[in-house]
Amino acid sequence: MGVEGGNFFTTKFDSILGWARKYSMFVYPFVTACCGMEYIAAACSHFDIDRFGAGLTRFSPRQSDVLMIVGTISQKIAPVLKKIYEQMAEPKWVVAFGTCAVSGGIYDNYSTVQGADKIVPVDVYIPGCPPRPETVFEGIMKLQEKIQNQHQDWRWKK
Repeated sequence: MGVEGGNFFTTKFDSILGWARKYSMFVYPFVTACCGMEYIAAACSHFDIDRFGAGLTRFSPRQSDVLMIVGTISQKIAPVLKKIYEQMAEPKWVVAFGTCAVSGGIYDNYSTVQGADKIVPVDVYIPGCPPRPETVFEGIMKLQEKIQNQHQDWRWKK
């Protein structure tokens, strides 16, 4: 690591932290409907979501930084979703997975929320009914790009 050999590089701490965060996502799957099967398929060995750094599923919002909303959101479950989002530590990101989570899908009625963004702020939308695993990976890569390029707030606040 000296000047003589040229074995050094320069970077910004934001870049290193962004790179580390984008490859170490702790996903909380909020699965409510049939899209859950495609989410499971994306995690299986044939498709392997682990190679994107999103394979470590957490079932506690306090240990998660990515909320994956998978499926239909009814009016009754909406307060639960809001509470889970509020319990997550910062920084946190939200992915709407499937047509029902994105826009309410075919359920245009009083009992279904017409999109997850009516409850919590959504960072990435993954369309499809259900979305193919390849589409899921594209959505994860979009989220990784967003995480890498945003300002990394790493200072301790009192």
